Amino acid sequence: MIHPTSRVLVTDLRQHLNQTVSVCGWVNTHRLQRTMQFVLVRDHTGTVQVTHRRAGDRDLLEEALEQVTIESAVRITGRVVDNPVVKLGGLEILPERVEVLSRAEAALPIDELTGLEQRLDWRFLDVRRRPAAQLLFAVQTTLEQGMRAFAYGQGCTEMHTPKLMGTASESGAEVFKLGYFDRSAYLAQSPQFFKQMAIAAGIDRVFEIGPVFRAEPSFTSRHATEFTGIDVELAWINGVEDVMAFEEQMLAHAIAQVSEQHGEEIREAYGVEVVVPKTPFPRITMAEAQAVLRARGWDPQGVKEDLDPEGERGIAAYVRKQTGHEFAFITHYPTGIRPFYHMRPAGQPDVTLSFDLLWKGLEITTGAQREHRYDVLLQQATEKGMSTEPMQDYLNCFRYGCPPHGGLGMGLGRMLMVMLGLDSIREATFLFRGPNRLTP
Repeated sequence: MIHPTSRVLVTDLRQHLNQTVSVCGWVNTHRLQRTMQFVLVRDHTGTVQVTHRRAGDRDLLEEALEQVTIESAVRITGRVVDNPVVKLGGLEILPERVEVLSRAEAALPIDELTGLEQRLDWRFLDVRRRPAAQLLFAVQTTLEQGMRAFAYGQGCTEMHTPKLMGTASESGAEVFKLGYFDRSAYLAQSPQFFKQMAIAAGIDRVFEIGPVFRAEPSFTSRHATEFTGIDVELAWINGVEDVMAFEEQMLAHAIAQVSEQHGEEIREAYGVEVVVPKTPFPRITMAEAQAVLRARGWDPQGVKEDLDPEGERGIAAYVRKQTGHEFAFITHYPTGIRPFYHMRPAGQPDVTLSFDLLWKGLEITTGAQREHRYDVLLQQATEKGMSTEPMQDYLNCFRYGCPPHGGLGMGLGRMLMVMLGLDSIREATFLFRGPNRLTP
């Protein structure tokens, strides 16, 4: 028998039938009837019914249970007994001691009908009260573990690159500027340049999970001003295909872990089936994708260089119909809409050796083979009208022998959003940051 003051999780109560245990959690609901008191206590693993028959005067348990409010933090010590009438696992706790550890105010600021924006104002309560929200973070943990395990198995070194930069990134746009002692600094838009420095430092394969900052005033369901990025950089590659192969295998491995550990819970909570993707993922060039879409009425003027959200959904639906696959690599993006450091195929200056990865019609990844030749980098930067002086620390990496390399960056929130069928990235993040949200 365990010590009665040791905490037992609700999910483990069946193992302690007819024993005295302590359960810690929050009051989910209560029914305080004339002769009986019923209190449902919830922890992160489930909910248990606490049942007490009133004994009248000097009944300290009765008095304590009368004082609890919804969402109060309590410790209930009592005997676990069978009761087939109780729907919550067919058991209940007969209390011997009730401790109100922290009493909640009587009127909660949110309920089941509260809209998303107000729920975000009270995110700790929102997550605490909804098992589906807590499941999201369990899924996130498993997804990250799966990607890390694959990356480690492929010889990656996990790096932690700076999030403060002395100069703006290559375009100077969409960066947050802040005071840094007697000068200005910028929050990193991406670990891109630092990953490449690690490659130049002789670290063959680089992996990072960390914060990314984008100062773009986007009020969409898929944009955030701060999010968690998963970044990979691979040295000594034979081509951009090596990068895509790495990503598809990493995702297949991680999604399989999620399916195995949480598939049934996700199905019940979100009504979504986690499909473990087969490799290789389908590939289609941007030119082919545009031709397919324009034949179906997209971009009737024929002027769009990039895919808009409608185009992404359309080409993903086409690929799924043709192949049955939820994923699609779009490759060979035009030079005009890609950074100067993306490599261009020999004899094809108008396209880049780059890709985006779509999952169910939403872009989750951008990647490319990088240009590793110093003279070509300078030329491509000049073609885009860029001053190379602010980037000299970055460019120095290519002056003394840099291997062919390529990499990718993906958004964790977008992956969770697609995996769980969420309407907005706001729900796939613990504390969302957007143009109009800097709190809590």
